[in-house]
Amino acid sequence: MYSGSIVPGQGMLSRWSRVISLCSRAGLGERLSRNKSAFPLLRNYSKAVERDTLDKDNNSFSRKDRHGAVLDRNDTGSSFQVSGNMAFMSKPRSLALPPNSTLSVHEPEFKGFYRFILRLLLYYSKESHYIRTTDVLYKRIVYQVDRPEIYDTFSLEKCFRTTYALLVLHMWLCLSRLKAEGKEGIEFGQYLYEVYNHDVEIRVAAAGVNLLLTTWMKDLEKIFYGNVAAYDAAILPEAAKDELSHVIWRNVFSDEDAPMPKGSAATAVQALARYTRREYACMTLTDKEAIFSGNIMFSSLGKCSIQS
Repeated sequence: MYSGSIVPGQGMLSRWSRVISLCSRAGLGERLSRNKSAFPLLRNYSKAVERDTLDKDNNSFSRKDRHGAVLDRNDTGSSFQVSGNMAFMSKPRSLALPPNSTLSVHEPEFKGFYRFILRLLLYYSKESHYIRTTDVLYKRIVYQVDRPEIYDTFSLEKCFRTTYALLVLHMWLCLSRLKAEGKEGIEFGQYLYEVYNHDVEIRVAAAGVNLLLTTWMKDLEKIFYGNVAAYDAAILPEAAKDELSHVIWRNVFSDEDAPMPKGSAATAVQALARYTRREYACMTLTDKEAIFSGNIMFSSLGKCSIQS
């Protein structure tokens, strides 16, 4: 349960070792290797988005919601076109989608009898509204995490552990922004966390580990809270300059308790840390309405290279 305050977790590496061990026993690694998308879009949750398609011929992703909005990977806002140590050093800007963007999802306007019936069915209740909009926001997270570019850009292997780590990182970016809105933001964050948790549970179960599902979810929950606590501490102004890089290394890159590499070997780690810091700054510039409606888009990585 997400409450807006995180207690730092202990033994993240030992928990990952336990998860990996369970993964091996359940044959999950082989199953996931056959599944190109470790975290496909969640279906049938709040029906905020009803249809999503992957065009395998041109490797482009498009999605159409019930109101006709089409999401295409070629229309995702700003993109990075720099390389080396200058990547992700550009000035932060709001991640909110323009009001006239074809990617925006808007609540349908019903009048008369239909509106009356929907009101009786609690369609306009705060709970119902939060379920719909957090589902949209969560899909923005999953879309960013599922894109091949994020793995190519940061030299990451597409596997369950890495995908889950990136999912938690982007969840943290959203939850941090929501906390700035006080009690209302924390409440909205709880709904977002429920969507995330439901999604993770579906994916673990779908991977064929039903008998170990409870154990998996407990371990993944501890990893989630431990990672979020580490990001919260690393982003503080008083944190050491390289603290975020070390946290990124431990949470995303390192399979074991290995020291962070130095020099050119750490280029990808440092780039992901800069990306994280920039997206965090972009989030602070993103208005409440965009966050609460899910009408944001993380920065595009389509033209970015971090090779020195």
